[in-house]
Amino acid sequence: MGWRRQAFLHWPYRPHDVQALLPPGLQADLFEGRAWVSLTPFVMSTVRVCGMPMIPDTFPETNLRTYVRHRGGPPGIWFFSLDVTQPLLLAARLLGLPYHLAKLTIGPNGANCRYTGSRKPTGPSYDITVRTSRTPTAGPLDEWLTDRFHSYSTRAGILWRTPVRHEPWPLLQATTVSATQTLTRAAGLPEPSEQPLTHTSPGVGPVTFGPARPA
Repeated sequence: MGWRRQAFLHWPYRPHDVQALLPPGLQADLFEGRAWVSLTPFVMSTVRVCGMPMIPDTFPETNLRTYVRHRGGPPGIWFFSLDVTQPLLLAARLLGLPYHLAKLTIGPNGANCRYTGSRKPTGPSYDITVRTSRTPTAGPLDEWLTDRFHSYSTRAGILWRTPVRHEPWPLLQATTVSATQTLTRAAGLPEPSEQPLTHTSPGVGPVTFGPARPA
């Protein structure tokens, strides 16, 4: 698959607010003493499973995630939620990934891009507009937040780790023009207390996933 037209909104959190929502065996990963939570809308493109294309094979997705460590294992990502328009991806719930069907839209591809999503008329939702620049960014925090090559999930009382492979993200500086969202509240997190650190990226690909294994 490819991940295209990606936006990243990152908020710092107190470590115990994130740790309280993690399963046994995972620790909140910290950067300079703070945990981070990220809202990441993007386009999944040309998705293949065992060489066969999904129909449709290109569609929007939005993740709410945090950053974790596991003793003896690599750092990775823990997903609070994954919203998608493709019903076939609900099968990933069998791996413990919290996929939800939602209505998602991505605005015209320009300096300003609007991303919206809602699961149900009264369910979690978001409406954000991001302004991108042509200026690359690749500082230590930028890379720490984006260059993650494993995800963790729980199924049948077991912690699983799934590897992912892709090139490093080409990140651009960006600003959040406006943002309203209830995804963090639905995940059990407090409201963000600061404006988000924002990036955009034209995307990466090909992206490949390995088999999930007990962590």
